[in-house]
Amino acid sequence: MSGSNFVDYIKIFCRSGNGGKGSAHLRREKFIPKGGPDGGDGGRGGHVILRGNDQMWTLLHLRYQRHIFAGNGGAGGSQQSTGADGSDAVIEVPLGTVARVAGEERLLFEITAHGEERILAKGGRGGLGNVHFKSSTNQTPRYAQPGEQGTENWYEFELKILADVGLVGFPNAGKSTLLSVVSAAKPKIADYPFTTLVPNLGIVSYRENKSFVMADIPGIIEGAHEGKGLGIRFLRHIERNSILLFMVPADSRDIRAEYEILLNELKMYNPQLLDKKRVLAVSKSDLLDEELMNETRKALPELPRVFISSVTGLGIQTLKDMLWKEMTGF
Repeated sequence: MSGSNFVDYIKIFCRSGNGGKGSAHLRREKFIPKGGPDGGDGGRGGHVILRGNDQMWTLLHLRYQRHIFAGNGGAGGSQQSTGADGSDAVIEVPLGTVARVAGEERLLFEITAHGEERILAKGGRGGLGNVHFKSSTNQTPRYAQPGEQGTENWYEFELKILADVGLVGFPNAGKSTLLSVVSAAKPKIADYPFTTLVPNLGIVSYRENKSFVMADIPGIIEGAHEGKGLGIRFLRHIERNSILLFMVPADSRDIRAEYEILLNELKMYNPQLLDKKRVLAVSKSDLLDEELMNETRKALPELPRVFISSVTGLGIQTLKDMLWKEMTGF
């Protein structure tokens, strides 16, 4: 998932199909000169539908498809035949995609399951044929309903990555290195801030062929909720993680203070994030000897914590066990 290929926000114009018009046909046969109305209904207009696809990780495919139109419904025919329904326009999106009308805060819906379908823009209803308007006082109605107009609007799609564990930390805290060690993911790694510019996902293998998904979120800095650094663009990905793994390097000046800053940024962005389960991993712990480790442990905040080193493997299995316990309860 390279920087140029990861797209987590898109704005597109969608138009559903118009309903087909009803038929005003009057039955005329050789020996039935006044057969009465037999006009059929028009077909419904096509819907614009969002469908979840668990093989997609980005909205890139919509970048060059900014206008999506569904088909119009067919007109009704004689012998009460109904017009064909308009073809639906199906937009496949990755799981975790939320949809809203452009410029509005209200959420329309979110796609969270593979194959889940939700109607974004509903097609217009087909018009009724003249057979529906026949009555004792009007036995040959020569009119029918026109089809209902479809709807059109600009919509915004936002991707919020679905993962069991989200890595939270300052730039260069060792998040990408950890992900590369515990999974087959190959994120960009270097010894400078903001190496990670897009979220990376990795499947972490656990005991007895079990696994869980871990997401490496681009580093947070103080003031991120106000748009500083990479800003709130990636904070929203944390909303879909069931567990937050805070990572603070062992060579930090004050581990507790860094943790509190990270926690405050999440609180300022969305207070509900504080309701999620949290685990603290002190990364780069190969820099500490046993005495320093014991001293550091005394200053750590009260939550599940572990000392790890992605270089030596210190504490990696313990971290997996801890995360699995927090996820499953055993």
